Amino acid sequence: MMTPDELLHAIRGGESSTVEFKRCGDIPHADTFETVCSFSNRMGGDIYLGVTDEGDIIGVASERAVEIERNIANVAVNRKLFVPAPTVETERIECDGRTVVRVWVAPSSSVVRFKGVVYDRVADADVRIDGDIQIGQMYLRKQNYYSERRIFRYVTPFDLRADLIARMRSMAVAQRAGHPWGVMSDDEMFRSAKLYDRDYTTGEEGFNLAAVLLLGKDDVISSICPAYVTDAIVRRENEDRYDDRLTVRTNLFDAYERLASFVRDHLPDRFALDGDKRTSPRDLIARELVANSLMHREYSSPVMARIVMDNESIRTINASRAFFEGRMRLGEFTPMPKNPIIADVFVQTGLAETLGSGLRALVRASHLYTGMDPEFTDGDVFTAMVPTRSPVVADSAVSGTGIVADRTVTDDLGSVAQDDPIYAAMTRRLDAAGMVTVPQLVEDTGADSRTVRKRLSAMVDAGMLLVEGKTRGRRYIRPTTGSKPIQP
Repeated sequence: MMTPDELLHAIRGGESSTVEFKRCGDIPHADTFETVCSFSNRMGGDIYLGVTDEGDIIGVASERAVEIERNIANVAVNRKLFVPAPTVETERIECDGRTVVRVWVAPSSSVVRFKGVVYDRVADADVRIDGDIQIGQMYLRKQNYYSERRIFRYVTPFDLRADLIARMRSMAVAQRAGHPWGVMSDDEMFRSAKLYDRDYTTGEEGFNLAAVLLLGKDDVISSICPAYVTDAIVRRENEDRYDDRLTVRTNLFDAYERLASFVRDHLPDRFALDGDKRTSPRDLIARELVANSLMHREYSSPVMARIVMDNESIRTINASRAFFEGRMRLGEFTPMPKNPIIADVFVQTGLAETLGSGLRALVRASHLYTGMDPEFTDGDVFTAMVPTRSPVVADSAVSGTGIVADRTVTDDLGSVAQDDPIYAAMTRRLDAAGMVTVPQLVEDTGADSRTVRKRLSAMVDAGMLLVEGKTRGRRYIRPTTGSKPIQP
C-alpha cells in the first residue's frame, strides 16, 4: 500500500513516461484508458485519479471511489474495448482529507489496443500509433529475442570475406597475447564467437546476422539487411543541407574505421591532460560514439542510423530495442547489450570497452574536451550527444544565498546554455512578470513538466531562483537579496 508521503513524493516528480495525473468525476473518462493502453505498451506505470496536471490534489468523491475502481476493472477486461486485456490494479490513498485512486498498470508482453487503436507512451503524452513501422518497433521491443542471432541457413563461408576473418583473428591476438582465436581454425573461431550458432527452438544451425554484418561481403549484407546504412553528415556552414557527407553500407569492421576517421577529420583536435598524461579526447569521442552506434543498433529496424556534426555538438541517432526509456545517467541504469554477440567481438578485437565502461569513457572524454556532460537518451531510437563547443566562462557572480556561482552552471540536466529554450522562456517570464510557473514554461517550450521541474529545482539549488508556495500555486522568482539569475 502506498502511504500519503509516498504519494506526495510521486506527485512532486511530475508526470513522466510512467506517471500520469487525471481529474476524475463520477467515472474515469476515455483518456484514462488511453493512458492504460500506452502504459501497457511501454514500461507500465501509475495513474493518479484526483490529481490535476499541475500536481494539485483535488481528490475524487470518496463515496464514488469503489465505483470508480469497479469501472476500471470492468473496462480492462471488456474485449470490445481492450485487446488483449491489460493488467491493472487499484488502491485508494487518503491524503490531506482527499481520496486519490492509484491505478497501477503492468507492462504487457503483447501489443495492446484500446477501441482498436494502439497507444504508446512518449515522455508524458499518450500518442496514437498508426504507422506500420512504429507498430513493428513496438512488437520488436516486446520480443525476448536478439535479432543478431537470426540464422541464415544458406550463408556459407564463401559469402564471408577471408581478409576480414584474418583481420578479426589478428586484432584479437594483438589485443591480448595468447588469445585462443590465434590457434583456432576458422570454424572453431566462428563457434567460439557465436557467429555460427544453433537455434535450440527450431533446431536450425548456421551463420547468423552478426556473422554477416561483421564478416560478410557487401552484396550479401545488402541482400540480408537492406535497411542497414549509416549516414554521417557535417552541418556547419550549410545548415540546410550539409558541408560533407559519408554514407556507409559495408561490414562493421570497415564501417567502424571509415566512420571514426570521418569524425576525427571534422572534429577539432584539442589536447588535454588526463591526470599527468597528455591525451586527445577527440580520438576517444570518435571511437566510443561510433562503436556504440554500431554495437547497440537494432539492425532489423528500417530507421536510418545517423551521425550529425554541427557547430554545437556531435550526435548519433540509431534504432534501438529499448529496455528503458528516457535520459540515461551513469549509476542510475544497468547496462544491457542490444547485440551481445557483436559487442563481444568488438571488445575482443579492441574496438570497444567492456559493457558499460564505454559510456564512462565517453563522459570522461567529453569533460576533457569541453568540460560539459554528454547526454544519452534511450527509447525506440537511441541518441547520444557530445557537446563540442566550450561554454564561455565569464566573471563569477554571487547568488542570493551567498554561494559563489560561475556563469557557466552545470546541473544534472546539463549546462544552462545560451540557446536553452527553458532558460530563455524562464527569463522572458521573469522580466515580464517577476515570476514563473511550471505550467507556463511547459506551454512556452513544449517540454514535459518533469523536465521543467528538474531544471527549475537545479536552479533553486544553485541559488539562481527562489521558490514560493507548495504544490498548489508554486512559483519561482529571482533572489531578492542578490543578483538576478545568472546570464549565460
